[in-house]
Amino acid sequence: MCGFVGEMLKTVGTHVPEELWTQSLESIHHRGPDDTGEYIDGRVRLGFKRLSIIDLEQGKQPLSYAQARYHIIFNGEIYNYIELREELTADGYTFATDSDTEVLLALYAAYGEAAVEKLRGMFAFAIWDTETETLFCARDRFGIKPFYYLHTDERFYFASEQKSIMPIVAHKKLNQTSLQHYATFQFVPEPNTLTEHIHKLLPGHTLTMKRDLSMTITPYSKHAFSEQQGQSIESLAKKTVDVLRDSVEKHMRADVPVGAFLSSGIDSTTIVALAKELHPDLKTFTVGFETEGYSEIDIAKQTAASLGVNHFHKVITADEFVAELPNIIWHMDEPVADPAAVPLYFVAREAKKHVTVVLSGEGADELFGGYNIYREPLDLAWFKKIPTRLQPMINRLARKLPPSVKGRNYFIRGTTPIEERYIGNAFIFSEEEKEALFKHYDPSISYTHATAPLYHLARNYNDSTKMQFVDMHTWLSGDILVKADRMTMAHSLELRVPFLDKEVFALASTLERDVKLANKTTKYVLREAVKEIIPASIVPRKKLGFPVPIRVWLKNELYDWAKQLIQSSEDDVFHKPFLLRMLADHRDGKADYSRKLWTALCFIMWYDMYIANKISSSTLEQKEHRPVAKRN
Repeated sequence: MCGFVGEMLKTVGTHVPEELWTQSLESIHHRGPDDTGEYIDGRVRLGFKRLSIIDLEQGKQPLSYAQARYHIIFNGEIYNYIELREELTADGYTFATDSDTEVLLALYAAYGEAAVEKLRGMFAFAIWDTETETLFCARDRFGIKPFYYLHTDERFYFASEQKSIMPIVAHKKLNQTSLQHYATFQFVPEPNTLTEHIHKLLPGHTLTMKRDLSMTITPYSKHAFSEQQGQSIESLAKKTVDVLRDSVEKHMRADVPVGAFLSSGIDSTTIVALAKELHPDLKTFTVGFETEGYSEIDIAKQTAASLGVNHFHKVITADEFVAELPNIIWHMDEPVADPAAVPLYFVAREAKKHVTVVLSGEGADELFGGYNIYREPLDLAWFKKIPTRLQPMINRLARKLPPSVKGRNYFIRGTTPIEERYIGNAFIFSEEEKEALFKHYDPSISYTHATAPLYHLARNYNDSTKMQFVDMHTWLSGDILVKADRMTMAHSLELRVPFLDKEVFALASTLERDVKLANKTTKYVLREAVKEIIPASIVPRKKLGFPVPIRVWLKNELYDWAKQLIQSSEDDVFHKPFLLRMLADHRDGKADYSRKLWTALCFIMWYDMYIANKISSSTLEQKEHRPVAKRN
């Protein structure tokens, strides 16, 4: 696992100053502390930081191929590289190393841009063709690995993290549209970022840059669902466990110790059970909090004992949390206000003491229908019988009822189209709240602008599958995988996600809604598939993940810190009295505003670090920038 930085020039020889280049490359040292590599010519410069998963001499990058015609920087793993290597060898291609990087480069030499369609893995890479002076870049189907870029008339700059691009941005400016979307989603929907002019390459897309810096972005994978009727549960369950077992086997290919994260749910337990079949000495890791009701350690310990794996756990104290918070925000690279990032940071730190690679269960919910909200369309199905012309009237009448009236929200949801009702797993600030929150609120920017194109693509799906499709293209790549990548890379730990495999998705995409959500549950096929290999108590468990006591802390330990942070924040972004009133009401128990407050607080900390330059990576240890835990 690794990180890269690169630039391509329109005018030969006009590379960024050496000081800025070094700053950019060293800002991602945590992604690859084992080795640094560079390639430079008149038009291109490639920089690489490597975390060694195979022999250090085998995977040095930038790597060249075909008598140095091609040069590559590659972040990720190609899990079917052994099979691809055999195919390429049969076609006459030769190899000087045993690395998947060289296989990827040879595959591009053989198939050109079509090479990405053959890959099974997680990746972001750039290949420089010295003969045609073309740069070809790609990102994996699910967005497991990041790819940021800045495109101007004279320069194309790209990197594994946004922080590597920031040093060359002379005048950093907030993207107002992205800011309003962030307040809705708790992350910025791709391809945009909060920083004007910096973008992300979308998952499942390639980017080609010609010598005149003309850019073409092309999709190669769209995650289409094609539900197939008449498949028996027994057959689907067998196919599911078989394809997962194959995926886990390929994801465990490494020359370094491999472990796994383990919470209390079916996703991580499934991965651990299958990994244990291949690696009897598997180590597993979990974390919890001191606060009552916010720990899965006991359940994880019981599961680990039942599966016979070596288990390690850690209890996170409020003091540890506040001490590490600046580092968490810095490593997050862009604000993602998901509290689950906190335990991920700590469990990754614990795992790094023992292993270099960990397996995790991300993606199971999006592929197999695991969120309870996916059942909502089934509960609201009878509204479909009401004539369409009457539904707006019912909706208006329901909204006039006092909020305390039982059934009010049910009628509102049932008469609101799915395209307006569902934007993803997090819906933080409403438009009315954003108008009160922001000093420069723009009413023409609606959250539906981010989801409308996705609903158009999913227009022929049932409502539950539409929700899955939206989540896969927003929540999964914009939240789940961002925090997973950044929090593990913060500790130079490689995370692998066997559920997010193209062969697993090929099967999951055929599942009917009624088999995914059967028996008044979620992920029904997955539960049936693994019920013989995981503890019986885990099969019916509802999703919980690593719970975080943000709600409790903002009333107590973090209250004074949050108040001070809001008061000292940038004057031109938020209406501070609105946030301070919300914080006071939360403390007094008038309402639970923890997620809204956390969204604002994460942005303020990020802004201070990356836009206002109040906090740099070299000053994270300064006491004045740390929240202070207050004990009641």
